[in-house]
Amino acid sequence: MRHYHWTSEFRGIYESGLKAHRAGVTRPGKMFDPAQQAALATIGCTAQELFDFVDDGERYGEPDYEFTLLVTAVRRDYFLTIQKGIPSTRVIDMNQLPSKQAEVAGIAWLPRLIEKARAKLKGEMPPDLMYGCGGDRPFLESVNVHAADFLRAVWAAGDDNARVVKYVQESMRAN
Repeated sequence: MRHYHWTSEFRGIYESGLKAHRAGVTRPGKMFDPAQQAALATIGCTAQELFDFVDDGERYGEPDYEFTLLVTAVRRDYFLTIQKGIPSTRVIDMNQLPSKQAEVAGIAWLPRLIEKARAKLKGEMPPDLMYGCGGDRPFLESVNVHAADFLRAVWAAGDDNARVVKYVQESMRAN
């Protein structure tokens, strides 16, 4: 993808995915052709990740394109800035994630979401896991934080979970 026009190229691929989904295509490898998959790879996005956004949007009414673009933009920035355009070869083990009920500072879901955000930033999500899924979205809405802003906060915090917790607590108070 050309950097100057990446958002319009990304939108074209997204819309192509919507059209394919509406035609009954429900597999990432079929939804996006090899050229589209290669273009996505230049911004650190996989066909699976974009498929998940398209599929959830079509089946549940969210996320929309703007949500998808904002989250993808943070991943793209991390990929190009921190990873220098070199994808990680690691994929996290979903069984190692904190449970959905795990809490920190009395906030359930947050420990799991912090780890999912780190995996999303690094491009280490397994195919069966989605950042911004139907569990993440209501949680983030309840704490008054957009998924893209949460990614940025996790990026800025590095390994300092307490900093992320503080960010979420402050957001909740502003709610």
